[in-house]
Amino acid sequence: MPRISTKIAEISGSLPDGVRLVAVSKFHPLPSLLEAYGAGQRLFGESRADELVAKAAAMPADVEWHFIGHLQTNKVRRVVACASVIESIDSLRLLQAVSAEAVKAGRTVRVLLQVHVAAEETKTGFEPEQLLEAAAIGRDLPGIEISGVMGMATNTDDADRIAADFDAIAGVAGRVRMLVPGASEISMGMSGDWPLAVARGATLVRIGSDIFGPREY
Repeated sequence: MPRISTKIAEISGSLPDGVRLVAVSKFHPLPSLLEAYGAGQRLFGESRADELVAKAAAMPADVEWHFIGHLQTNKVRRVVACASVIESIDSLRLLQAVSAEAVKAGRTVRVLLQVHVAAEETKTGFEPEQLLEAAAIGRDLPGIEISGVMGMATNTDDADRIAADFDAIAGVAGRVRMLVPGASEISMGMSGDWPLAVARGATLVRIGSDIFGPREY
């Protein structure tokens, strides 16, 4: 596999203006993250609270951390202390918990509302209408800023289905912007399907294995 720095340069060079790369570093060791950092990468995504806290303490202070995994309410305080953005808000209860902890911490946390459009029931997230209700409530909660939506396409080789899922996510994002005008982020697309996501309006792409190689569990 090419060096991490080479992959960072290749992918970053392929992204149009206005689209940012979230280097998904979960389960990868600190030296790999430092190589990506040395190549200019400053935005990293983690999916476990304990791993995020440990890596945030070890990495340079100018890293922007995105939490991208399912977040349990009992881990919210730890994630709020480290994350610039929580991309995986999948319930109103979680949204309210993040608001409360952010207020206690004296900070504002940007959040993305996770929409469920994929065929798999195992994926979490709001149904589209539920998400709009949460956005209407969340725009008035203290300590948080609703910055947009996040979603995942169906795990399939059917490019038409993947494209349709991304179109659906972008459609929900457009409806959220009518409620929260500043909510411009659309986080969608991962290793293997991110070019389709970019073509359909993604502003954040979450790429892990294409950068770091197979995960080291």
